[in-house]
Amino acid sequence: MCPDFGSRRAPRIAWGLAATIALVLLASSPARAQGPQFDTGAPPGAAGGASTVGQPLGAADFPDFGSPSIAPFSGKPGPAGSHVPAASQTMPGAPVFRTSDRSQRVQPVQEANVPAYGDLDLPEKYEGPPDGMTIDQAIEILIHQNLDLMAYRMEIPMAEADVLTANLRANPIFYADTQLIPYGHFSFLRPGGPMQSDVNINYPLDLSFKRAARTRSARVAKKVTEAQLQDAVRNQIDNLYTVYVDAVAAALTVKFSETYALGMRTLVERTQQKFNAKGVALGELLAVKAKLEMAELQVREAEQARIKANRALALMLNLPLENVRAIQVRDTIGMLRQSPMQRDELVRRALTIRPDLVAFRMGIRRSEADIQLAKANAYPDVFVLYQPYTFQNNTYLGVPSSYSWTLGITATMPLYNRNQGNILRAKINRDQTSTQAASLQRVVASDVLNAVQELDQSLLSVREFRNEVLPANRQILLNAKELYVRGETSLLDLLEAQLTFNEVVRQYRDALVRHRRAILDLNTAVGERILP
Repeated sequence: MCPDFGSRRAPRIAWGLAATIALVLLASSPARAQGPQFDTGAPPGAAGGASTVGQPLGAADFPDFGSPSIAPFSGKPGPAGSHVPAASQTMPGAPVFRTSDRSQRVQPVQEANVPAYGDLDLPEKYEGPPDGMTIDQAIEILIHQNLDLMAYRMEIPMAEADVLTANLRANPIFYADTQLIPYGHFSFLRPGGPMQSDVNINYPLDLSFKRAARTRSARVAKKVTEAQLQDAVRNQIDNLYTVYVDAVAAALTVKFSETYALGMRTLVERTQQKFNAKGVALGELLAVKAKLEMAELQVREAEQARIKANRALALMLNLPLENVRAIQVRDTIGMLRQSPMQRDELVRRALTIRPDLVAFRMGIRRSEADIQLAKANAYPDVFVLYQPYTFQNNTYLGVPSSYSWTLGITATMPLYNRNQGNILRAKINRDQTSTQAASLQRVVASDVLNAVQELDQSLLSVREFRNEVLPANRQILLNAKELYVRGETSLLDLLEAQLTFNEVVRQYRDALVRHRRAILDLNTAVGERILP
């Protein structure tokens, strides 16, 4: 029989439809009165974001198959995201979300080419002014003022926040509803009901200890971040080495150029005296003066190169860029150094303390923690239902209404999905991280051996210049000057000897710079300051 939509019943039907729609909107859940309500949203810590230190070593990057609660990761620097290992605490086999792109690494700085000026001479001292900036002072300023390192240090409090997030418990669920609401009212002719109102609370029980496993993984991830920060500091100090030696080389070139210009002024004075005495022609005097003009121009060019190198140093040390001309460096570039340890000892030391290798070892521990987390996620939370208030309206029957309470439990039966895929993926990730750590060990050993070889070779080159090449060419130049002063040779012979000596001095300068770079490169390869 079709319902009666007369004028008296239509308002009741309309009211019933409106009440039903309102209850659906307020409840915002399809569960019934005495069933537990599942929180299917992303749990604390499931997020995507970018980090600036390096790739999160050992992180099991489980995929998200169409989860609507996780926004796609853009890979752009700026917004920070949580690195907490997290999975849904109520759905079986839910994926663990991990940040996998840490593209903002410390980029190496290319060393500048030392300007190959034509005429140089060797000064007596070239360490720099007594109040100049030493490498130790530069490192101290870098640690405290470098903006990149300031940004990298913020990874540590973010990792601590991730540990806090991972340790959060799942929230209980509150639900209330009214059901069996009649369109109109119940009667003996239209029996139904009675209308029932319920209030219930569902409390999740983490019987597989997912929160503890998630917290362990986050704590190990913090240790990985700390090691990666140390490696970022090591790489940034290596960049400082490059820029600092560039500044030292530029200052050294200025000193060598000024020494040559001073010698040319002396030569001009002597040639002027010989010209006045009718000992040389005007052409020789003009040629020497032209050489002096070129030497002074070279000094100005070398000074500009020094300012440019100082600007790069000030940029890295976060110093004012307006007064870079006043920056002076003091370095014992002329002091020779040799390795204080044998090669095998240096390799063993680097394999123990290099922070990038330490980060990979911590990454292996993190992957082990992620395996345990994946196993814990195989069993979702068990929900305990407590319904303290149930009201049944019996007024239409003419009898008293009733009140009652309910206690229940809801658990998933893990027959099909026990997170097998994510567990297998976590194990493969552990093996992958171990393989990468083994590869890095070989790279570290190779870095140390190459650095030691370069140090030995550069040391040998500087010694050869000092003991053999420079003394011989200086004696040749002195003989040429003496012969020129006595008038036994022409100016062309003297300039030829001067040109040969200048080329030797330039090569010696390059050998000094190479040796200084080799000393600092060995520190970077080992991972600590073993040479000053």
